[in-house]
Amino acid sequence: MDYANNIKTIGVIGAGVMGNGIAQVAASAGYEVILNDLKQEALDKAMKQIAAFLEKSVEKGKLQSEEAKAIFGRIRTTTELKEVKADLIVEAILENLALKQELISVLESVNPDTTILATNTSTIPITRIAAKATRPGQIVGMHFFNPAPLMKLVEVIAGEMTKPEVAEAIFEVSLKMGKKPVHVKDEPGFIVNRVARPYYLEGLRLYEEKVADFQEIDALMEATGFKMGPFRLMDLIGVETNHEVTKSLYEAFFHETRFRPSRVQQKKVDAGQFGRKNGRGFYVYEGK
Repeated sequence: MDYANNIKTIGVIGAGVMGNGIAQVAASAGYEVILNDLKQEALDKAMKQIAAFLEKSVEKGKLQSEEAKAIFGRIRTTTELKEVKADLIVEAILENLALKQELISVLESVNPDTTILATNTSTIPITRIAAKATRPGQIVGMHFFNPAPLMKLVEVIAGEMTKPEVAEAIFEVSLKMGKKPVHVKDEPGFIVNRVARPYYLEGLRLYEEKVADFQEIDALMEATGFKMGPFRLMDLIGVETNHEVTKSLYEAFFHETRFRPSRVQQKKVDAGQFGRKNGRGFYVYEGK
């Protein structure tokens, strides 16, 4: 079956930072998009953010006004999961194995056998996510990076049961979206998160041990050529999201010391200080 050419409609589950970015990328590539979230306010916020991004692109001359309107018009929203019926569905929910498996079960029940179910997981092996699925061959990893409209890389991950033609379809769809897809083996953390984890964790340990303030650590890393220091980057990604990824890798590698989560980061999560998304993380964000 020619999966890639048969994909006309893309569903996106989760209207957070990653979800709304993926929805925008898909709509920009000409796909009809169904964006789903449990909360209507999350959907409203996502659509405002997409509209603001498109408006800014028009102001910068990157898009024509009519193009922006067409992209925005290709996205519809719903709080009803059973209304998400599409050729390809990308889930961008919490980094929690049980929740992802439960979601896949519902999506399989309302979609045809040909629907591809992709996960934007950043660390959980695809084989584990597909373990309880009725159609594991249709499940594949499609890992975008934040912010999805700007970052080019997409990790395409085939699980043990993923059909080769399904993984290839995701590769082709990623190309159509203007991305640079890479086939990656199904191992915890894949490539980018496995390599990036020490960047965050060593920064956190230096801060815990009072070697330097987090602002100094960021400034030093940025002075060596990194676009963002580890703390500024955690705030952008979401402190709680970053922490969940670390915990997932720590479990996946049987509590290997180099992936041990940080107490400092846990305190931030407990305090609800998630970063840019709610105005306070390691830094404080006010106004625009």
